[in-house]
Amino acid sequence: MRAKITYTVTAAVLVFYFVLVGSRGVLLIKHGTLLTVTFGVAVLILPAIGIWFLWKNTQFVRRANALAAELDAEGGLPVDELVRTPSGRIDRDSADAVFALRREETEDTPDDWRCWFRLAVAYQDARDTPRARKAMQRAIALHNTPTPQPSGPSSPSGSPGLTETSSRTGTSSPSGD
Repeated sequence: MRAKITYTVTAAVLVFYFVLVGSRGVLLIKHGTLLTVTFGVAVLILPAIGIWFLWKNTQFVRRANALAAELDAEGGLPVDELVRTPSGRIDRDSADAVFALRREETEDTPDDWRCWFRLAVAYQDARDTPRARKAMQRAIALHNTPTPQPSGPSSPSGSPGLTETSSRTGTSSPSGD
């Protein structure tokens, strides 16, 4: 709940900022000289990019939350089995051990969005946010893709595997994303 409140407040502050900057851009354009019009257009581009970025992130969060709700309804959300320090931080070795289990699960069934969702959670627990986001994007894509009906002999699906790429964390990453 705290994360939702933080996200909502941050988004509201950003929207206020975009409106403020956008109004300054309009004022510059209204001034009418070549220089102010040029600056006004440049100033309007920044809020446009910011709004697009905020929209894409909001859509990502909504889709990830929908997957979490569906997985929760199925009883498939990952259980918090991590060891924590007295301050509440996740123990690195514990996160790596859980990550190894999630990676194996995903390697065994690479077309299951549920496995990719749990892998994304494991990446996040291991403090590897970029890979957590890529794994969650893969889970969303797999969830939105209709499952093809087998029409003959089984062939490789062409879905990306997991490869060892990070020596810092001992974690692996979805390749090709």
